[in-house]
Amino acid sequence: MTTGTDKLVILATKGIDSELSSVAFTIALGGLTAGLKVSIFLTSAAVDLVRKRGQAMTHVPPLQPLAAMIEDFQKRGGTIWACTPCVQSRGYEQADLLDGVIITGASVMHAQIREGAATLSF
Repeated sequence: MTTGTDKLVILATKGIDSELSSVAFTIALGGLTAGLKVSIFLTSAAVDLVRKRGQAMTHVPPLQPLAAMIEDFQKRGGTIWACTPCVQSRGYEQADLLDGVIITGASVMHAQIREGAATLSF
């Protein structure tokens, strides 16, 4: 990485109906394996990925089921942020989301970028 940082921020916009949501978490898990501090910022339809039981609807063979990837990502120290307006526009509240998901604005992502985090988007 040319940024000289050990941080990676992934911006995800695709929801449970897109294989790109599984790709985003596959890349995120690879980042953790590589020793990076990985955060995922979910916007738009991607917020549905962390709605309780929502991620259970997505499995793109030969990848692991999305629910397993998200659980692994969180257990390994990955951070998941869900866009506040995107959560609110769907009528979700914190209790509707997986434990550990942080509802927040984009400023947390911007702070990581200002510190030199590499970025990817899906």
